[in-house]
Amino acid sequence: MSLFITSLNSGSNGNCYYIGNDSEAVLVDAGISCREIERRMKRLGLLMEKIKAVFVSHEHSDHIKGLPVLVKKYQLPVYITPMTMLSGRLNFEENLLKNFIAHQPVSIGGLSVTAFPKFHDACDPYSFIVSDDNVCIGVFTDIGEPCVHLKKYFQKCHAAFLEANYDEKMLEEGSYPIYLKNRIRGGKGHLSNKQAAELFMTYKPDFMSHLLLSHLSKNNNSPELVQELFNAHAENVKIIIASRYEETEVFRISLNESIKQIPFYQPVAKSTLQLSLPFT
Repeated sequence: MSLFITSLNSGSNGNCYYIGNDSEAVLVDAGISCREIERRMKRLGLLMEKIKAVFVSHEHSDHIKGLPVLVKKYQLPVYITPMTMLSGRLNFEENLLKNFIAHQPVSIGGLSVTAFPKFHDACDPYSFIVSDDNVCIGVFTDIGEPCVHLKKYFQKCHAAFLEANYDEKMLEEGSYPIYLKNRIRGGKGHLSNKQAAELFMTYKPDFMSHLLLSHLSKNNNSPELVQELFNAHAENVKIIIASRYEETEVFRISLNESIKQIPFYQPVAKSTLQLSLPFT
């Protein structure tokens, strides 16, 4: 069995992650417009009809701003907690509203989605793992510091989207006001490159094949710096930087060693979209 994954966008200008099998898929967050989700999936050869639900991590605009149009247009079930709904000032048709409970799997066709709480400056934030039989994918972004739950679930993953938001030196020496620097690094903000690398090196399972480094800051990080850091410790794991401007390839994640490193599809065009950057 295989799962197909891609980052449709990753950063403070919008986050949206696709995980699916041959029959159905889910999105984790919809922080870019419905139109842009459609465009990027079309370039990747992915069908909107396969999306069966959207799971919402928290209420910050870079995770929900495309959600109302997407849910209404495709009549998608949206899995979201009541507190996130209220804080995000969201409103959906009652028949599309679904809740989830921490650590309790939700079945979406052949997919199983499990949420768990995380440290972030939102009212009720969650991370997710998505699995199909024995293949497991993690979506771990917007995390102030690694908690016991993150460490446990990371060890189950054949692939993961893992935040590497900022370089500590770049943040300290950068132009951000001190209150914003402290917000980012204060335990309920974002993971630094160092924190993410320590998690990866300490808890990476032997069977992990892909790591998509996500939610990189435009102002306080460098894709080249992150790539170099993680490549030094990658061993057999393919390291990918998830862009804030365009979709990644679609990667096929499988238990079969002979195919798990092969990209499913290459993007046929590059996106030049650049949105506002409220919190990088």
